[in-house]
Amino acid sequence: MSERCVGLAWCTGCGVYSGAMVHVPRDQVLVDALAPLPLDEREHLERSEARLVGYLDELRRNDGVA
Repeated sequence: MSERCVGLAWCTGCGVYSGAMVHVPRDQVLVDALAPLPLDEREHLERSEARLVGYLDELRRNDGVA
């Protein structure tokens, strides 16, 4: 059994991104990169795919995670 999740992929150089529905096994634990954020900032990012991808890209560049 699996859960459906949205998967995002993007190009840091050109800023083009793509989203797709992906299947994740139910026993696989996914890391929530937005979990440490205050609720208002999290909701702000969740309202825009472009802002979300920008945030994740910056997080990846600075910390090597996401």
